[in-house]
Amino acid sequence: MTASANITWSSWAMVATLGLTWGGTFLVTEIALTGITPFWLAAGRIGFAAVLMIIIWRALGLRLFSAPASRSTLLAVIAIGGFSTAIPFMLLAWGQQYVTGGFAGVSMASVALIVLPLSHFFVPGERMTWRRTLGFVIGFVGVCILIGGQAFESSGASLETAGRLACVSAACCYGISSVLMRRLPAVDPIGLSTVLLLIAAIITIPLAIIIEGPPPRPDTQTLVVIAFLGLIPTAAANMLRVLVIRSAGPVFMSLTNYQVPLWSVLLGAWFLSEPLPPSLLLAMSLILVGVGLSQYGALRRLFRRSDAP
Repeated sequence: MTASANITWSSWAMVATLGLTWGGTFLVTEIALTGITPFWLAAGRIGFAAVLMIIIWRALGLRLFSAPASRSTLLAVIAIGGFSTAIPFMLLAWGQQYVTGGFAGVSMASVALIVLPLSHFFVPGERMTWRRTLGFVIGFVGVCILIGGQAFESSGASLETAGRLACVSAACCYGISSVLMRRLPAVDPIGLSTVLLLIAAIITIPLAIIIEGPPPRPDTQTLVVIAFLGLIPTAAANMLRVLVIRSAGPVFMSLTNYQVPLWSVLLGAWFLSEPLPPSLLLAMSLILVGVGLSQYGALRRLFRRSDAP
């Protein structure tokens, strides 16, 4: 496993970029779903991202582990490939048919609360302190206020309970994969990103065939949107995610999940003229306070370095 978490200005920039990228993905996904089915959308973007990353990885020499990997490490990589992308993508694609968008957003925000106890027990240096726990809880409350009454209201669907379980299970998958990834020995981040996407493609494409039949024939606009989803929020974002977890740790990475609903609301208002909730300022304040509390130590060290001569 890598050394203790090293949170730098680059770490904050990468987490902010991921929050904006994944927050805007909801808008693009809505466009894509008008021309392709949910499971094939997931398989298409993962497959495109995997092919793109294989080309990049090959050009860089196909580096992966700095030392021969043990059997347990290889099994962990396969598990991460499933838990980080393939399984949650499919769970969310199925679950969001039966739950409100608000509940799905709260489920994703809960990743931070899931990662915290897992990291406490399985990742050295990621202790579950009272300040960190309070910060994550305050941030989670901020997300619930941001989403408003839709956070826990019923959709009325017959499979709503199963849909909610699917969304929460997807959040658990993200948490488990982050902890497993942090525990890997020294590894090339581009190589790891590529292998994880390849594993996810191997899982999702056959399942899409089984569940939804042969792939539909999408129009040009849908193909362009799938390519964009594969390039930016899948390939590029997956590489950033690996870099953040491997350097700054899974708890720091989980801060992204508080930003996603925030950016989703703001971008929806900007591009789709959706109304902004009157509680937006309060929600943003709580999220920022939560982030500040949970990362108080990292922020203090960061500003100390900045002030040093």
